[in-house]
Amino acid sequence: MSLFIVPDGLAGERVDAVAARISGYSRSRIELLIDAGSVSLGGTVVGKGSQRVTGGELLELHEEPASTSPVVEPHLADGVRIVHEDRDIVVVDKPVGVAAHPSLGWDGPSVVEHLAAAGVAVATSGAAERQGIVQRLDVGTSGLMVVAKSEVAYSVLKQAFRDRAVDKTYHALVQGHPDPFVGTIEAPIGRHPGSEWKMAIVDGGRHSVTHYETIEAHRAATLLRIHLETGRTHQIRVHMAAIGHPCVGDPLYGSDPRLGERLGLVRQWLHAVELGFLHPASGERVVFTSPYPDDLAQALELVRQG
Repeated sequence: MSLFIVPDGLAGERVDAVAARISGYSRSRIELLIDAGSVSLGGTVVGKGSQRVTGGELLELHEEPASTSPVVEPHLADGVRIVHEDRDIVVVDKPVGVAAHPSLGWDGPSVVEHLAAAGVAVATSGAAERQGIVQRLDVGTSGLMVVAKSEVAYSVLKQAFRDRAVDKTYHALVQGHPDPFVGTIEAPIGRHPGSEWKMAIVDGGRHSVTHYETIEAHRAATLLRIHLETGRTHQIRVHMAAIGHPCVGDPLYGSDPRLGERLGLVRQWLHAVELGFLHPASGERVVFTSPYPDDLAQALELVRQG
């Protein structure tokens, strides 16, 4: 984490411009950090780069300097499936155990490196290890994500995600039975005060909204359809845990490890099943779907059997 005091002379300037100026990071890198909820101003997570500073605030950047950024090393990742590709975008069905992009502390495979090894040229916008990335999925979450191939697509899709114009639908198997069966969780999410790798509902966190509805209710768990209005790190996992119904197989956020073990799960039961958006070039609406991977399908069948 890097700490800076905003000079009084920069009062009224945009926080993204100020952060880039006083930290030495590039403007695109600051944008990525803001998107990840990794920039705080005066103790409050920055939601938009257009936010203005008043001068004298504490600016916090929760990432190592760019000089220590990971290097993209092209290699194929088992199980990554290209669902759609054209001159502007590539839609990937990401398996569990694969990150969206390389990062410090992660030495496993990534979508970015898989695409590089597969000969798929992506947009050059963004930090070197995140080029083309307009959204991310946790390593332990499977399903659909879109990567920009053209610079126009990168710009249009980044704005679409900021404007919440992308439909992101997940299925989650959660412990117990949420009450009500259909609901909305609205609570701010930020970094957990006691853990570098965990998120939590915190005062001053980023505004976060999760909509859910029940698909199937069983004795030990409930299958939910979840629509994200916002896209914060670990959002579904944090919000479901907050109402007492963590994703099955997610002990980091309070699930019963015995249930996960009985179902043969080594990760949270969470899958990005559908992704819909306006194509950045044609403007036509496109929708992609992904079936459950084997581990989640088998666990769900065991739950159905009681």
